[in-house]
Amino acid sequence: MTGQVLASTVMAMPQTDDERLELAVRDHARLVYRVAYSVVRNHHDAEDVVQETFLRVFRHRGKLSGVVTLHTWLARIAWRLALDHKRKMPSPDAGNVDDIAERLRSSTANPAETLLESEMSELLEKLISGLPEKLRAPLTLSTLEELSPAEIAEVLGISEAAVRSRVFRARQLLKDRLGALLEGIHAS
Repeated sequence: MTGQVLASTVMAMPQTDDERLELAVRDHARLVYRVAYSVVRNHHDAEDVVQETFLRVFRHRGKLSGVVTLHTWLARIAWRLALDHKRKMPSPDAGNVDDIAERLRSSTANPAETLLESEMSELLEKLISGLPEKLRAPLTLSTLEELSPAEIAEVLGISEAAVRSRVFRARQLLKDRLGALLEGIHAS
């Protein structure tokens, strides 16, 4: 019986580069989409990045057998392609953080209810997008994509210590900025 289980497991393992690629797409398409979306913040652009990611993987499918951690490798490709895609996109006027804070100040709901409203989510998104890229990238990969510091280090090409430091600094900056905005709301 054990021999049969081992034989069926070996038979189920991808043998060719095309089979490895198919398995990679099936198992990791959602991860690649989430990484892309976290950068471009648009469904259609994220789908474009996913397609480009897997096209690149297809072109270099011979390297698949040598990849140790496939999800990290794919995340790194998606991250870099998404950054490239975002640089090429025209930057629309996304609104002003002060305008959002003013809407929060003028809200008639009590502070506990206000924090739960969509405007707070919008404000946090604006604050995160206002972080320097070197802090925003590790924070996004850590918090939204739930990658480990080691995986983030590999994706961004920096040390794990740098990842931990940047995530800590990004969270501290967000805490300070959000605290200052909320203090202004309570003072009004």
